[in-house]
Amino acid sequence: MSKQVKSTIGIVLFCEFLICLGMSLIFPVMPFIRNEYHFSAFDMGMMSSLFALVQFIASPIVGRLSDKTGRKPMLVWGLVVFALAEFVFAATSKLWLFDLSRAVDGLSAAMYVPTSMALAADITTKEQRAKVIGWLSAAFSGGLMLGPGLGGLLANISYKMPFWVAGVLGIISAIVAAVALPADEKEAFYERSESAGEELSESSWVAIKKMLTPSLTVLFIMILVSAFGLAGFESIYSLYVNQVHHFDLTIIAAVLTVNGVLSLILQAFLFDRLVIWFGEVKIIRWSFFLSVLGTLVVIYDSSHWQLFVATLVVYEGFDMLRPAITTLLTKMSDSNQGLLNGINMSLTSVGNIIGPLISGALLDTNYQAPYLVVAVIMLISFFITFAVSHEMQTAK
Repeated sequence: MSKQVKSTIGIVLFCEFLICLGMSLIFPVMPFIRNEYHFSAFDMGMMSSLFALVQFIASPIVGRLSDKTGRKPMLVWGLVVFALAEFVFAATSKLWLFDLSRAVDGLSAAMYVPTSMALAADITTKEQRAKVIGWLSAAFSGGLMLGPGLGGLLANISYKMPFWVAGVLGIISAIVAAVALPADEKEAFYERSESAGEELSESSWVAIKKMLTPSLTVLFIMILVSAFGLAGFESIYSLYVNQVHHFDLTIIAAVLTVNGVLSLILQAFLFDRLVIWFGEVKIIRWSFFLSVLGTLVVIYDSSHWQLFVATLVVYEGFDMLRPAITTLLTKMSDSNQGLLNGINMSLTSVGNIIGPLISGALLDTNYQAPYLVVAVIMLISFFITFAVSHEMQTAK
């Protein structure tokens, strides 16, 4: 890996960490924002839904634009848009502006995250890909892990302070990216072949139809199914273990903290080694299988320490799935990485929207039902990995 590539990756990692830190600063104060302005639970749910909806619609579109216009402009403007959204949220007291801010936040996520993954695919070899995507996942997880604690401290000054700080972090990231990232057209590792140039002149729909090979189609189905299962588990975890197993806030916080530390270690230091030893498909397959076992223990066991361990097994399985699927996805196509990663994020957004809604509704009817559904979804995904292996062998 050349110094130029390492420098570019370092800048993207720094910006991703800052923007994820800024995004998670706001998590602890959302209930207080609701109470401060007398919003309903529906109002708060609408804010989250708008974020996910815009992210779902925009991801493939901006991914394709980044293929055509370059990665750097999309990354820089994504960070600027994020900062503006946070400043609007910090300054307003009107519900429609809160909603607009969260929608624009979804656009910024669609602009930055798939573009950063596409850039990683552009400038690395397939052998280097797992290491870099593992680093990006670790930067993402690290920012999300540290943000809530810092946001809680800032909220002691003002409920709006975390949003102002998030906006400032977005501006700092945008300036760093604008100044330090190399221009796309000036760097050899961004250069595209003549055939790739012809592909860029095609419409997005033509590019998508060409992309839907049997292997990629099966992988896209797995992304959608797995995202649904992952979101279904994560979204109600705190409610479930508190209601069913009587976990208090201390135990829940301990589980999430230990998971955050293990996740950083696995993604930053071990993920690429695991890919070399086993390959992405086997990592995905056994992550699904272990997630099924862990989920069943969470349903049927009542020992706190066993539940603690089972939860960590499920979460670490999830944390291996995301980079493994993304790495495999980027290796299965030599072009249109922006569009490819945009579709990846869009399908993930669908799962993130539907999974929590269904799990929440099931939890109101039967406490075992949501995690039984999640276990079935994970088991289906486990069997889909055999179809991925078959299609990849056929393609070869």
